[in-house]
Amino acid sequence: MVDFTLNAKARNDLGKGASRRLRRNADLVPAIVYGGDKAPQSVALEARELKKALENEAFYAHVISLNVDGEKQDVLLKALQRHPAKSYVMHADFLRVVAGHKVTVQVPLHFINEDVCVGVKKGGGSISHTLSEVEVSCLPKDLPEFIEVDMAKVELGQILHLSDLKLPLGVKLVSLALGDDHNLPVANVHAPRGASTSEGEAAE
Repeated sequence: MVDFTLNAKARNDLGKGASRRLRRNADLVPAIVYGGDKAPQSVALEARELKKALENEAFYAHVISLNVDGEKQDVLLKALQRHPAKSYVMHADFLRVVAGHKVTVQVPLHFINEDVCVGVKKGGGSISHTLSEVEVSCLPKDLPEFIEVDMAKVELGQILHLSDLKLPLGVKLVSLALGDDHNLPVANVHAPRGASTSEGEAAE
């Protein structure tokens, strides 16, 4: 498991103008840290350090050690605001992690064994992904970096739903707690286009 640490400085110069100056003159990214029993705190992160961390998928679903002027606190990345055209980060939101309190986090899905999928190998089908991430609820210590979706035994025409996922101990899917109507499809193996027509012609 990767350990992530970010360094930050507290800032008192607030507002859109101050944020623009940070990004333009100091190559810093404005951010806010909130949650827990402390007041929200405005901070500034080094743009280069944040950009490097964001290149790792695990960073988005991982407890981060945020060092603000020498004081460390555990946080989760909750939101990013990117420039609409240039895609660089304009602002970041971090949620303080409190031991013993559950958190809700978007966790990526990793699809495995697609090359040996029954529906593809024997049925000639193709795999489609409906979801790429899911929202989970768990204690910080149980937070997974990703959830695996095993496609090995999925047959042609079969649809995998959220309820079919194997979750780590202590981890629950937020959608499933809302009822059966929220048991969303995750992936499926469908027949290639024209397959039904070809089969019909063969039968005739």
